Amino acid sequence: MVNATQVPYFTLAAYFDTGVFKYVYSMIVMSLYIFIVCVNVLLIVVICVNRSLHEPMYLFLCSLFVNELYGSTGLFPSLLVQILSDIHTVSTSFCLLQIYCVHTYGGVEYLNLAIMSYDRYLAICYPLQYNTLMTFNKIATLIAVTWLYPLLACIVIIYLNDHLQLCGNIINKVYCDSHSVVKLACSDAHVVNIYGLIVSFGTIFGALILILYTYLHILKVCFSGSKQTRQKAISTCTPHLASLLNFSFGACFELLQSRFDMSRVPNMLRIFLSLYWLTCQPLFNPVMYGLKMSKIRALSKSLISNVGY
Repeated sequence: MVNATQVPYFTLAAYFDTGVFKYVYSMIVMSLYIFIVCVNVLLIVVICVNRSLHEPMYLFLCSLFVNELYGSTGLFPSLLVQILSDIHTVSTSFCLLQIYCVHTYGGVEYLNLAIMSYDRYLAICYPLQYNTLMTFNKIATLIAVTWLYPLLACIVIIYLNDHLQLCGNIINKVYCDSHSVVKLACSDAHVVNIYGLIVSFGTIFGALILILYTYLHILKVCFSGSKQTRQKAISTCTPHLASLLNFSFGACFELLQSRFDMSRVPNMLRIFLSLYWLTCQPLFNPVMYGLKMSKIRALSKSLISNVGY
Protein backbone atom coordinates (compact mmCIF):
# COMPACT_ATOMS: atom_id res chain seq x y z
CA MET A 1 0.00 0.00 0.00
CA VAL A 2 1.38 3.38 -1.04
CA ASN A 3 0.20 6.97 -0.95
CA ALA A 4 -1.16 8.44 -4.17
CA THR A 5 1.85 10.76 -4.27
CA GLN A 6 4.12 7.68 -4.41
CA VAL A 7 2.30 6.25 -7.44
CA PRO A 8 4.38 7.69 -10.29
CA TYR A 9 1.64 7.47 -12.93
CA PHE A 10 -1.87 6.27 -13.77
CA THR A 11 -2.81 4.23 -16.83
CA LEU A 12 -5.93 5.32 -18.72
CA ALA A 13 -7.27 1.94 -19.79
CA ALA A 14 -10.29 3.11 -21.82
CA TYR A 15 -8.09 3.94 -24.82
CA PHE A 16 -7.66 1.28 -27.48
CA ASP A 17 -5.53 0.87 -30.58
CA THR A 18 -7.09 2.73 -33.53
CA GLY A 19 -4.15 2.28 -35.92
CA VAL A 20 -3.79 5.01 -38.52
CA PHE A 21 -7.23 6.36 -37.58
CA LYS A 22 -5.64 8.00 -34.54
CA TYR A 23 -4.52 10.83 -36.84
CA VAL A 24 -8.10 11.32 -38.03
CA TYR A 25 -9.37 11.36 -34.43
CA SER A 26 -6.62 13.76 -33.39
CA MET A 27 -7.57 16.16 -36.21
CA ILE A 28 -11.22 16.01 -35.12
CA VAL A 29 -10.28 16.72 -31.49
CA MET A 30 -7.92 19.54 -32.48
CA SER A 31 -10.54 21.11 -34.77
CA LEU A 32 -13.18 20.95 -32.04
CA TYR A 33 -10.84 22.53 -29.49
CA ILE A 34 -9.81 25.35 -31.86
CA PHE A 35 -13.48 26.02 -32.65
CA ILE A 36 -14.40 26.05 -28.93
CA VAL A 37 -11.57 28.47 -28.11
CA CYS A 38 -12.40 30.78 -31.04
CA VAL A 39 -16.15 31.06 -30.49
CA ASN A 40 -15.95 31.39 -26.70
CA VAL A 41 -13.15 33.99 -26.87
CA LEU A 42 -15.12 35.88 -29.53
CA LEU A 43 -18.23 36.07 -27.34
CA ILE A 44 -16.21 37.01 -24.22
CA VAL A 45 -14.54 39.85 -26.16
CA VAL A 46 -17.88 41.01 -27.62
CA ILE A 47 -19.46 41.19 -24.15
CA CYS A 48 -16.42 42.86 -22.54
CA VAL A 49 -15.82 45.59 -25.15
CA ASN A 50 -19.44 46.59 -25.75
CA ARG A 51 -20.90 48.67 -22.93
CA SER A 52 -24.42 47.95 -24.19
CA LEU A 53 -23.86 44.32 -23.11
CA HIS A 54 -22.76 45.21 -19.58
CA GLU A 55 -26.06 43.93 -18.24
CA PRO A 56 -26.60 41.10 -15.71
CA MET A 57 -27.69 38.48 -18.26
CA TYR A 58 -24.67 39.07 -20.50
CA LEU A 59 -22.22 39.23 -17.57
CA PHE A 60 -23.47 35.84 -16.37
CA LEU A 61 -23.08 34.57 -19.94
CA CYS A 62 -19.51 35.87 -19.98
CA SER A 63 -18.80 33.87 -16.81
CA LEU A 64 -20.33 30.81 -18.49
CA PHE A 65 -18.14 31.21 -21.60
CA VAL A 66 -15.00 31.60 -19.46
CA ASN A 67 -15.91 28.33 -17.76
CA GLU A 68 -16.33 26.61 -21.14
CA LEU A 69 -12.76 27.64 -22.00
CA TYR A 70 -11.54 26.43 -18.60
CA GLY A 71 -13.27 23.04 -18.81
CA SER A 72 -12.31 22.29 -22.41
CA THR A 73 -8.67 23.24 -21.71
CA GLY A 74 -8.69 20.75 -18.84
CA LEU A 75 -9.68 17.97 -21.26
CA PHE A 76 -8.83 18.53 -24.94
CA PRO A 77 -5.00 18.96 -24.86
CA SER A 78 -4.70 15.82 -22.72
CA LEU A 79 -7.13 13.95 -24.98
CA LEU A 80 -5.11 14.93 -28.04
CA VAL A 81 -1.82 13.75 -26.52
CA GLN A 82 -3.34 10.43 -25.43
CA ILE A 83 -4.90 9.72 -28.85
CA LEU A 84 -1.51 10.20 -30.54
CA SER A 85 0.38 8.26 -27.89
CA ASP A 86 0.99 4.50 -27.89
CA ILE A 87 1.23 4.35 -24.09
CA HIS A 88 -1.72 5.91 -22.30
CA THR A 89 -0.26 7.04 -18.99
CA VAL A 90 -0.41 10.31 -17.05
CA SER A 91 1.67 11.44 -14.11
CA THR A 92 0.00 11.52 -10.70
CA SER A 93 0.37 15.29 -10.40
CA PHE A 94 -1.23 15.83 -13.82
CA CYS A 95 -4.04 13.39 -12.97
CA LEU A 96 -4.83 15.29 -9.76
CA LEU A 97 -4.75 18.59 -11.69
CA GLN A 98 -7.17 17.20 -14.26
CA ILE A 99 -9.48 15.95 -11.49
CA TYR A 100 -9.49 19.47 -10.06
CA CYS A 101 -10.26 21.04 -13.46
CA VAL A 102 -13.02 18.59 -14.36
CA HIS A 103 -14.81 18.77 -11.00
CA THR A 104 -14.58 22.55 -10.65
CA TYR A 105 -15.80 22.96 -14.24
CA GLY A 106 -18.90 20.89 -13.46
CA GLY A 107 -19.64 22.81 -10.26
CA VAL A 108 -19.18 26.25 -11.83
CA GLU A 109 -21.28 25.28 -14.86
CA TYR A 110 -24.26 24.12 -12.85
CA LEU A 111 -24.16 27.01 -10.37
CA ASN A 112 -23.79 29.50 -13.23
CA LEU A 113 -26.89 28.06 -14.91
CA ALA A 114 -28.73 28.31 -11.57
CA ILE A 115 -27.95 32.03 -11.09
CA MET A 116 -28.91 32.65 -14.72
CA SER A 117 -32.35 31.18 -13.96
CA TYR A 118 -32.57 33.49 -10.92
CA ASP A 119 -31.69 36.46 -13.15
CA ARG A 120 -34.43 35.52 -15.64
CA TYR A 121 -36.88 35.13 -12.74
CA LEU A 122 -36.21 38.70 -11.56
CA ALA A 123 -36.31 40.11 -15.12
CA ILE A 124 -39.64 38.47 -15.97
CA CYS A 125 -41.45 38.49 -12.62
CA TYR A 126 -40.18 41.87 -11.35
CA PRO A 127 -39.39 43.92 -14.49
CA LEU A 128 -39.90 47.32 -12.85
CA GLN A 129 -37.71 46.52 -9.83
CA TYR A 130 -35.15 44.51 -11.83
CA ASN A 131 -32.40 47.16 -11.93
CA THR A 132 -32.84 47.84 -8.23
CA LEU A 133 -32.77 44.16 -7.29
CA MET A 134 -29.91 43.14 -9.60
CA THR A 135 -27.20 45.65 -8.70
CA PHE A 136 -23.56 45.45 -9.81
CA ASN A 137 -22.48 44.37 -6.31
CA LYS A 138 -25.06 41.58 -6.35
CA ILE A 139 -23.88 40.42 -9.79
CA ALA A 140 -20.24 40.40 -8.63
CA THR A 141 -21.18 38.48 -5.46
CA LEU A 142 -23.19 35.84 -7.37
CA ILE A 143 -20.39 35.28 -9.91
CA ALA A 144 -17.79 35.13 -7.12
CA VAL A 145 -19.81 32.51 -5.19
CA THR A 146 -20.36 30.54 -8.41
CA TRP A 147 -16.60 30.23 -8.88
CA LEU A 148 -15.20 30.25 -5.34
CA TYR A 149 -17.42 27.52 -3.87
CA PRO A 150 -16.38 24.80 -6.39
CA LEU A 151 -12.74 25.98 -6.48
CA LEU A 152 -12.43 25.76 -2.69
CA ALA A 153 -14.54 22.61 -2.25
CA CYS A 154 -12.44 20.71 -4.80
CA ILE A 155 -9.18 21.57 -3.02
CA VAL A 156 -10.37 19.27 -0.21
CA ILE A 157 -11.19 16.53 -2.75
CA ILE A 158 -7.67 16.74 -4.20
CA TYR A 159 -6.13 16.68 -0.71
CA LEU A 160 -8.14 13.57 0.26
CA ASN A 161 -7.31 11.81 -3.03
CA ASP A 162 -3.64 12.67 -2.65
CA HIS A 163 -3.50 10.99 0.78
CA LEU A 164 -5.24 7.74 -0.18
CA GLN A 165 -3.38 4.45 0.01
CA LEU A 166 -3.68 2.86 -3.43
CA CYS A 167 -3.41 -0.75 -4.56
CA GLY A 168 -3.40 -0.02 -8.28
CA ASN A 169 -2.99 2.66 -10.91
CA ILE A 170 -5.38 1.68 -13.73
CA ILE A 171 -8.25 4.09 -14.45
CA ASN A 172 -10.90 2.73 -16.84
CA LYS A 173 -11.61 6.08 -18.48
CA VAL A 174 -10.07 8.44 -21.04
CA TYR A 175 -9.42 11.11 -18.40
CA CYS A 176 -8.88 11.26 -14.63
CA ASP A 177 -11.73 11.72 -12.19
CA SER A 178 -11.93 11.53 -8.42
CA HIS A 179 -14.08 8.43 -8.00
CA SER A 180 -11.90 6.40 -10.36
CA VAL A 181 -8.93 7.11 -8.08
CA VAL A 182 -10.99 6.39 -4.95
CA LYS A 183 -11.92 2.97 -6.39
CA LEU A 184 -8.20 2.11 -6.43
CA ALA A 185 -7.88 2.69 -2.68
CA CYS A 186 -7.11 -0.24 -0.40
CA SER A 187 -7.36 1.92 2.71
CA ASP A 188 -10.54 3.32 4.25
CA ALA A 189 -12.05 5.72 1.70
CA HIS A 190 -15.25 6.54 3.59
CA VAL A 191 -14.21 10.14 4.28
CA VAL A 192 -13.53 11.04 0.63
CA ASN A 193 -16.65 9.15 -0.52
CA ILE A 194 -18.95 10.88 1.97
CA TYR A 195 -17.39 14.30 1.32
CA GLY A 196 -17.70 13.79 -2.46
CA LEU A 197 -21.37 12.82 -2.14
CA ILE A 198 -22.15 15.78 0.15
CA VAL A 199 -20.44 18.29 -2.17
CA SER A 200 -21.87 16.76 -5.38
CA PHE A 201 -25.46 16.31 -4.27
CA GLY A 202 -25.42 19.48 -2.15
CA THR A 203 -24.46 21.47 -5.25
CA ILE A 204 -26.92 19.62 -7.49
CA PHE A 205 -29.97 19.81 -5.22
CA GLY A 206 -29.21 23.35 -4.01
CA ALA A 207 -29.04 24.59 -7.62
CA LEU A 208 -32.00 22.42 -8.67
CA ILE A 209 -34.27 23.86 -5.97
CA LEU A 210 -33.41 27.39 -7.10
CA ILE A 211 -33.98 26.50 -10.78
CA LEU A 212 -37.34 24.81 -10.11
CA TYR A 213 -38.50 27.69 -7.89
CA THR A 214 -37.61 30.33 -10.48
CA TYR A 215 -39.14 28.49 -13.44
CA LEU A 216 -42.37 27.71 -11.59
CA HIS A 217 -42.79 31.44 -10.97
CA ILE A 218 -41.82 32.27 -14.58
CA LEU A 219 -44.46 29.81 -15.86
CA LYS A 220 -47.04 31.32 -13.52
CA VAL A 221 -46.32 34.82 -14.88
CA CYS A 222 -46.38 33.54 -18.49
CA PHE A 223 -49.83 31.96 -18.09
CA SER A 224 -51.30 34.99 -16.36
CA GLY A 225 -49.40 37.70 -18.26
CA SER A 226 -49.69 39.33 -21.67
CA LYS A 227 -48.56 37.94 -25.02
CA GLN A 228 -45.52 40.26 -24.91
CA THR A 229 -44.49 38.85 -21.51
CA ARG A 230 -44.75 35.29 -22.85
CA GLN A 231 -42.67 36.15 -25.92
CA LYS A 232 -39.98 37.77 -23.75
CA ALA A 233 -39.89 34.72 -21.46
CA ILE A 234 -39.64 32.29 -24.39
CA SER A 235 -36.89 34.26 -26.17
CA THR A 236 -34.67 34.57 -23.08
CA CYS A 237 -35.43 31.25 -21.35
CA THR A 238 -35.27 28.87 -24.34
CA PRO A 239 -31.45 28.87 -24.74
CA HIS A 240 -31.01 28.65 -20.97
CA LEU A 241 -33.38 25.68 -20.66
CA ALA A 242 -31.74 23.95 -23.62
CA SER A 243 -28.28 24.45 -22.06
CA LEU A 244 -29.50 23.27 -18.66
CA LEU A 245 -31.11 20.09 -20.01
CA ASN A 246 -28.10 19.33 -22.19
CA PHE A 247 -25.66 19.66 -19.29
CA SER A 248 -27.92 17.79 -16.85
CA PHE A 249 -28.18 14.81 -19.22
CA GLY A 250 -24.40 14.53 -19.64
CA ALA A 251 -23.58 15.14 -15.97
CA CYS A 252 -26.26 12.67 -14.82
CA PHE A 253 -24.77 9.86 -16.89
CA GLU A 254 -21.27 10.72 -15.66
CA LEU A 255 -22.41 10.54 -12.03
CA LEU A 256 -24.17 7.21 -12.65
CA GLN A 257 -21.14 5.81 -14.49
CA SER A 258 -18.74 6.78 -11.73
CA ARG A 259 -20.89 5.31 -8.94
CA PHE A 260 -22.38 2.16 -10.53
CA ASP A 261 -21.23 -0.79 -12.63
CA MET A 262 -21.70 0.17 -16.28
CA SER A 263 -19.80 -2.79 -17.77
CA ARG A 264 -22.90 -3.89 -19.72
CA VAL A 265 -22.89 -0.60 -21.64
CA PRO A 266 -20.75 -0.83 -24.83
CA ASN A 267 -17.27 0.67 -24.36
CA MET A 268 -17.60 3.19 -27.21
CA LEU A 269 -20.93 4.45 -25.85
CA ARG A 270 -19.43 4.81 -22.36
CA ILE A 271 -16.50 6.83 -23.75
CA PHE A 272 -18.83 9.04 -25.80
CA LEU A 273 -21.20 9.74 -22.89
CA SER A 274 -18.35 10.32 -20.41
CA LEU A 275 -16.96 12.97 -22.79
CA TYR A 276 -20.37 14.41 -23.68
CA TRP A 277 -20.77 16.70 -20.65
CA LEU A 278 -17.23 18.07 -21.07
CA THR A 279 -17.32 18.59 -24.85
CA CYS A 280 -20.91 19.38 -25.80
CA GLN A 281 -21.47 22.36 -23.47
CA PRO A 282 -18.42 24.35 -24.70
CA LEU A 283 -19.71 23.78 -28.27
CA PHE A 284 -23.41 24.11 -27.57
CA ASN A 285 -23.55 27.24 -25.39
CA PRO A 286 -21.71 29.76 -27.59
CA VAL A 287 -23.51 28.55 -30.72
CA MET A 288 -26.92 28.57 -29.00
CA TYR A 289 -26.53 32.00 -27.38
CA GLY A 290 -24.66 33.46 -30.35
CA LEU A 291 -27.42 32.50 -32.77
CA LYS A 292 -30.45 32.96 -30.51
CA MET A 293 -29.67 36.34 -28.92
CA SER A 294 -29.94 39.02 -31.59
CA LYS A 295 -27.82 41.62 -29.78
CA ILE A 296 -24.86 39.26 -29.36
CA ARG A 297 -25.27 37.99 -32.93
CA ALA A 298 -25.25 41.48 -34.43
CA LEU A 299 -22.25 42.68 -32.40
CA SER A 300 -20.31 39.47 -33.16
CA LYS A 301 -20.85 39.98 -36.90
CA SER A 302 -19.76 43.59 -36.56
CA LEU A 303 -16.57 42.64 -34.68
CA ILE A 304 -15.67 39.92 -37.19
CA SER A 305 -16.23 42.26 -40.15
CA ASN A 306 -14.08 44.97 -38.50
CA VAL A 307 -11.27 42.48 -37.88
CA GLY A 308 -11.57 41.31 -41.48
CA TYR A 309 -10.97 44.82 -42.73
